[in-house]
Amino acid sequence: MRLLRLEIKRVLRTRTTMILLAAAFLLSFVMAYLPITYSYNIVKDEEGNTVKLKGFESIAYEKDLQADTAGDVTPEKVRRALESYQACLTKYGVENSYDLPEGVYEEEIYPYAPLVHGLREAFADPETGIAPALGEIDPDEIDRYYEVCEERIASLMKMEQKKHPAAQEAAIEMYDEVEKPYRFYPGYSSDAMDYQILLAFLILLFCTVIAAPVFTSDYQTGADDILRCTKYGKAEFAATKIASAFLICGISFALCAVIYILVSNSLWGGECTKTSIQMLYSIVNLPNMDIGQMQWFLMVSGLLSLLASVSFTLFLSSRLGSMVASLSTALLFCVLPVILYMALPGEIGSYFYSVLPAGGCGLQTSMLYALVEFDYWNIGNIAIWVPHVMLGAYMIEIPLFAGLAVHGYSRHRGR
Repeated sequence: MRLLRLEIKRVLRTRTTMILLAAAFLLSFVMAYLPITYSYNIVKDEEGNTVKLKGFESIAYEKDLQADTAGDVTPEKVRRALESYQACLTKYGVENSYDLPEGVYEEEIYPYAPLVHGLREAFADPETGIAPALGEIDPDEIDRYYEVCEERIASLMKMEQKKHPAAQEAAIEMYDEVEKPYRFYPGYSSDAMDYQILLAFLILLFCTVIAAPVFTSDYQTGADDILRCTKYGKAEFAATKIASAFLICGISFALCAVIYILVSNSLWGGECTKTSIQMLYSIVNLPNMDIGQMQWFLMVSGLLSLLASVSFTLFLSSRLGSMVASLSTALLFCVLPVILYMALPGEIGSYFYSVLPAGGCGLQTSMLYALVEFDYWNIGNIAIWVPHVMLGAYMIEIPLFAGLAVHGYSRHRGR
């Protein structure tokens, strides 16, 4: 234990570590605030002048305007919203909201717009997936709102997983577990979720820089030749170094993630976290989560992804004799999931980037996007939802690469 404390102090006292951790904590506050600045609404004042509301003013206006939409998303509410939408189009003699006179959408449709979210997707053609215009949907069908959603997930999965009936069945079973009616509370933006992932990615890069020199710095200075001659200078010392890196990086990530979530929710309003994710993303998303539950799930999955990445970085550090080689290779693997996402076709790409350690914190391959997509690993008659694959991979990689790092350090030969 004393050796562990000394190793933690040694790492924390380095200038690079202090700067990166300070930057991470600062970014936790800054990035929790930034999505607020993107919120805006255009309104008219009492004199008829156009006023642009930004930030907190915009959010407060939106919450007040859409107050009647808060709570359970019942078929009755959705039906009234659709009827009002269609009546507005008829009133102005247009076929869609884009053709309405200036200011009409904001005044007459925007107050209940969240309730018609996903209607076009829910009523999409089961064969072609083409969504109808809102004006073409029969309000009488809204009484079957959640039944239509259940039918939609079945038809969607037939298109998404055409050759894999096991994946189709698994998705339908998952969606059956989603709590209905959905819930919605106005004022929140998906930008806040994106920034949580962006923060996780930046901390991943910072921790990679911190972990990369753990072994290679001793190799280059020759300190390893001396330490290896001590009583606990091989496997035990390697385990201590790995434990210190895990504690520093893991605790830092957890603290930053908690700060982000608490600050973000206090700015947007805690009631927004009760919104079902189906009201923010696809109307038939598979996870039975609200926004708050998703935030904490992303924190835990991001922590596992980070520890898996740190473990892999330590493995590289134990095997490579140069800090430059160790750091550059580790950073490459941090961005590799995004490269594979762009370079490889859909299902093939997911087989690769979903098992890479840094995949859960990737900008386009993160756990957030895995949760709101409908991707499965299909192995014969077995279908495994990609988020489950990712979590399983991280839990295997953490001890695997840590063990390989211990082995690599114990077998390393000095200069």
